[in-house]
Amino acid sequence: MQSSTIEFYRNSLDYISSVQNEDGSIPWELDKKLDPWDHIEAAMGLSIGGQRKESEKAFTWLKHNQLSDGSWYAEYLKNTPVTKRRETNFSAYIATGLWHHYLIFEDKDFIEEMLPTLTKAIDFVISMQTENGDIYWATEEGQEILDDSLITGSSSIYKSLECAAAIFTLFGKSPENILLSMGKLKKSINENPERYDRSWASKSRYSMDWYYPILCGIYDEEKSIEQIHSKWNEFVVEGMGCKCVKEEPWVTVAESSELVMTLVKLGLFNEAETLFNSLHQWRDPNDGLYWTGYVYTDKKFWPVEKPTWTAGAVLLAADALYGFSSGSELFSKTWVKSSVDLLKQT
Repeated sequence: MQSSTIEFYRNSLDYISSVQNEDGSIPWELDKKLDPWDHIEAAMGLSIGGQRKESEKAFTWLKHNQLSDGSWYAEYLKNTPVTKRRETNFSAYIATGLWHHYLIFEDKDFIEEMLPTLTKAIDFVISMQTENGDIYWATEEGQEILDDSLITGSSSIYKSLECAAAIFTLFGKSPENILLSMGKLKKSINENPERYDRSWASKSRYSMDWYYPILCGIYDEEKSIEQIHSKWNEFVVEGMGCKCVKEEPWVTVAESSELVMTLVKLGLFNEAETLFNSLHQWRDPNDGLYWTGYVYTDKKFWPVEKPTWTAGAVLLAADALYGFSSGSELFSKTWVKSSVDLLKQT
């Protein structure tokens, strides 16, 4: 099967490289906006393709643009911030990207060079954790902390903290503070759902709230299997992909790719591959790039864009399925021992 070879995704890899600016920044599309999370997602795609220099330039951009408190602004346009908001999930994701880079290239020197940047980012994220264990989703200059927390964002933070703990352990640094934060966050999501979406409408209608706690290791195996089956028919359109929002007739490639990785994590390989193969119909035959999504009632691609982060998500899903790189188990494995065992060693 051609889609099980890395060459099938060569256009996506070349596209990310072509959009990347000389300073390493990777916007959504050429001369469009950049956000740190999607920038890192695209960089991980480059790592899977063995494009080490370009991947490292992307992380170096983060190093050069980190704010004094360890965060990044949530959105940039041509390297100029267009918001003063700083999101915890966006700032944490550098840990996932750097651990992925290490798994593929085994370059401790580069990770060590990035360690101060990573440490500041994790300190910022943990500083935003409440006494209840949840982590505020954002803060904004000139305003108070934005008082709410997100299931999807917090789940992603949990995985990033795990990756940060793995990096700290690699360098003999104590991960105790990180592990304590992980434990409180995991307990909060599992036992105190009222701490999430407390000031706005529930985001449970979004598919990411369905699968992200599974993908990132928040739920145990029994709860994960139950969760996948309980909402499968709400979000998955057979032969098309995963919807972004359950009531909208819109399947999206990035969410579908993340669901593929979730299924791989659960050992549901046949379901994962079937879902993944359905996404290739949303690949433009003219340039080999994936559209953001497809509105099947209108038979139209929407929005009319082919983001670098969608390409990155597809590459991560393909790698999880077909093992192109030594980072293919990034989400399917847990990279630190139990917090109890690790804390005994520190």
